[in-house]
Amino acid sequence: DTRRIGVCIEQTLSPLTHIGPSLLKRKLHSLSTMAPGLQDTDYCFTDGKINEFPCNIEGLAVGGIPFLAGLLSLGMAYILSRKVEAHPRGNELMNKISDQVAEGAKAFLKTEYYYLTYFVFAVSMFLLIVFSAEPYTSNLVVGVDVDDDEENLDGLRSFACFLVGAVLSATAGWIGMSIATAANVRTASAADTTGSSGSADIPHGLNAALKIAFAGGAVMGFTVVGLALFGLGLFYFLMVQGRDFNDDVPFTDERLSIESLSSFGFGASAIALFARVAGGIYTKAADVGADLVGKVEQGIPEDDPRNPATIADNVGDNVGDVAGMGADLFESFVGSI
Repeated sequence: DTRRIGVCIEQTLSPLTHIGPSLLKRKLHSLSTMAPGLQDTDYCFTDGKINEFPCNIEGLAVGGIPFLAGLLSLGMAYILSRKVEAHPRGNELMNKISDQVAEGAKAFLKTEYYYLTYFVFAVSMFLLIVFSAEPYTSNLVVGVDVDDDEENLDGLRSFACFLVGAVLSATAGWIGMSIATAANVRTASAADTTGSSGSADIPHGLNAALKIAFAGGAVMGFTVVGLALFGLGLFYFLMVQGRDFNDDVPFTDERLSIESLSSFGFGASAIALFARVAGGIYTKAADVGADLVGKVEQGIPEDDPRNPATIADNVGDNVGDVAGMGADLFESFVGSI
């Protein structure tokens, strides 16, 4: 329980920190007493608390609250994206370079997602076959008769969760890449204090550029959180439906739903792995190529737009550090929940 964990942490960390053992013990004790229900896994089964909050909370509330929060996050992301797109994009040269980077990033992700589609479908079918042949419901529900129809749905549930988790992870990466390429040129235009980028009547400088960059980054953050809460809330509610074991063993339906949702996180991880690694390899190859050919062989300055490899390097930054990071953050957020 929490107190035993506190003693273990105290014995392990007290020689390594500046926090005294007694102070650490008081902090851990105060943490454990803030929520009495967390001290005992059988909290809901004592003194008739099974019919009291939070033990009696319904699946609709558990799934509905994060679902609505996800929609609010996505709405905030849309508002911020419109705010970013309302700013001017600068002069013709800035627009030309920005369009080249955006076009290259979209082409890269379309190709990557095209091949990942086969992988995602293959793994989804594998989960469908495995959990249809060896359902996990009968392993988790002990002492209760389980219908064959209920067990046969385990594979379909895992199939759907994995597929949607992968799609939402890829979506988070795509939206992040799109807003990054849109915000980059607008941030550069706002940072130009010489007036050469046009729109002299619009505020320029560090503060103006920071607001655009911050709004662009916030779009990515709200999108990742919104899609994760939306997907988990919706599929938690869906996975609870069709199960009726709580009358025999309380919280069994919820445990089985969490078991199904593990495939959701698995799907998100699959996309995050490929998006992060593939984008990182591409951007590093383009970076090295730009330096070798541009600076060493041709004498072109670093990051000069006349060097095609420089454009490729910027494409890699967007697909690896933005799209890959978006899918990675989505996977981490889903996994932590």
